[in-house]
Amino acid sequence: MSFKVIIPARYASSRLPGKVLADVHGRPLVQWTWENACRSGAETVVIATDSDRVRAVCEAFGAQVCMTADTHDSGTERLAEVVVQLGWPEEAIVVNVQADEPLLPPQLVEQVAAGLAADSAVPMATLCEPFASMNQVLDPNTVKVVRDCRNHAITFSRAPVPWDRGARFERGQMQGAPLTAYRRHIGLYAYRAGFLPRYVAWPPCELERLEKLEQLRVLYHGEKILVLDALMDAGIGVDTPDDLAALRAHLRSCG
Repeated sequence: MSFKVIIPARYASSRLPGKVLADVHGRPLVQWTWENACRSGAETVVIATDSDRVRAVCEAFGAQVCMTADTHDSGTERLAEVVVQLGWPEEAIVVNVQADEPLLPPQLVEQVAAGLAADSAVPMATLCEPFASMNQVLDPNTVKVVRDCRNHAITFSRAPVPWDRGARFERGQMQGAPLTAYRRHIGLYAYRAGFLPRYVAWPPCELERLEKLEQLRVLYHGEKILVLDALMDAGIGVDTPDDLAALRAHLRSCG
């Protein structure tokens, strides 16, 4: 199986500007992500950015960089531009690895690519994992996914779906709901290259605008998304200064 990886790396992050170049044990954060992606078995790993500063740093550690427009609203739009710029064939499998996932296991990148390759009925695949606590289920920052019998997504939501009608909701807590009924979505995606330009050409749908989840646009237009159970934990993502501090502490504890 052959697949490619694109790492969108925007410098102007809203919650933590410049995070992709933040120092993590002597290396920029994006380098950690790139090195793990290179271990996944991908035939090509490309960093996509609109920042000359990011390009210079990434080229210095040996990465292939593709410069993209600074008008994109999402990493998916940046991927679509790279696919067109580089002339990749429509059937190529492209995995979107977020630049702020420095500990993402290479095995998960390979897993999501292999899942898409094995399911001809879908243009897109992603991963999920169990929740550790009901507090996480109730957290709107964690995205829940519900699947059908073929592991195709029925919906994604920030709300606790499915809603257990028999559970009690008191003082911000849901009592009696089985934790095993819920799956947390992991934001790692594989696409067929030809699907990306079509996907980003669709206007955002109302569900997407309400939930702030762009994958709902795919379901709204009648396409399917394969959702596999992740083979292992996805690691620590970095969205905030606290996340960055947690990553550094974790690496120190690992020696």
